[in-house]
Amino acid sequence: MIRIGLTGSIGMGKSTSGKLFAEAGIPVNDADAVVHDLYSGEAVPLVEAAFPGATKNGTVDRQELGRKLASDPSGFKRLEAIVHPLVRQRERTFLKRQRAAGADIVVLDIPLLFETGANERVDKIVVVSCDPQIQRERVLARPGMTEEKFAMILSRQTPDAEKRARADYVIDTGGSIDAAREQIKDIIADLRQRSADNGSAGGEP
Repeated sequence: MIRIGLTGSIGMGKSTSGKLFAEAGIPVNDADAVVHDLYSGEAVPLVEAAFPGATKNGTVDRQELGRKLASDPSGFKRLEAIVHPLVRQRERTFLKRQRAAGADIVVLDIPLLFETGANERVDKIVVVSCDPQIQRERVLARPGMTEEKFAMILSRQTPDAEKRARADYVIDTGGSIDAAREQIKDIIADLRQRSADNGSAGGEP
């Protein structure tokens, strides 16, 4: 089973690309979606203990948590220590389930793939990228986004050029959805052809 690590900087189109992989029949584990689920589940008491007042009505208040992190960036390490082990456990469960189902390719959609060392546990890396101006327009159009917040997020992410240099495949999302869809189909076809040529799907047994 080939494990694809899908990543890309904010606004590059990673979430859309993940949906296109799923549309093509490839199982996708979306780390962002997992965190969202954890923020209304088992992570709530842990986050509240580390960041008093960051939860409300039994869920993590992302805006309040964001304010606390903005005023004290050292809190990111505390948050990661809480969230990352829970996300990894969900990921292991996903991989075990898909392996049992006979999937030949899976996608692990991980925003901070390089930053957290997750690139060490995937077989191929797919990076989504586009022109920086397109990225900027997309991000600043989001509700509640500011120049300062955008700059803070970028400061915590591996530069796009480095990601592209370390990728096995790059998806250019600066064009149409159909163009991205075709690129993803080509990646899937290439991986399956290489797997057939090697006589093995690779990955963990």
